[in-house]
Amino acid sequence: MAQKTSGEFEKEFMDGLKGSTGKDLAAWLKIIDGFQSKKRNEVIAWLKSEHKFQHMHASLLAGIHANGGKPVYASTDDLLENQFAKAAEMRPLYDAFVAFIARNFPDATFLPKKTYVSVLENREFGAVNIKKAELRIGLDLGDRPFDDNVEKAKLTGPMPRISHMMVVTDAGQFDGEMAELFKLSHARCH
Repeated sequence: MAQKTSGEFEKEFMDGLKGSTGKDLAAWLKIIDGFQSKKRNEVIAWLKSEHKFQHMHASLLAGIHANGGKPVYASTDDLLENQFAKAAEMRPLYDAFVAFIARNFPDATFLPKKTYVSVLENREFGAVNIKKAELRIGLDLGDRPFDDNVEKAKLTGPMPRISHMMVVTDAGQFDGEMAELFKLSHARCH
């Protein structure tokens, strides 16, 4: 299972742009220059509706355009390491979480963002906030009722559909119940 940084993801996207769309980055930047709006969300919506980009790719391209045609994440410090700056003691628990996901979703990828880590297989189906004394594991569980183990999400960063969370303080919590909840979240997103 790969654990890519946002910079690696962005580089892969830029390198594969011509092969997947027939146009290289420079051509796409010129196309966006011709679009009447420079508002990022409007550019993203336009790339999705008019040029059939998936949301993540449209967002990457709009970000590169807004950054003067330069990669946004290539010069950023390691986003995952930054999240451990104030929570170094959570590294072993996070590593146990990565192993848990690898066992249950061998094709899943971890994509560190500025404030959280996205768990995805084409689409985000989980998210992790690394806190000083806990991991907050976010899931898309729709209207599933909250209970003692699963509460309303209080994560920083992920998509609003990440509606529920489990607070993890011990690797023993990566159990069958959590695997079933992740399977439900995965099914809702795919």
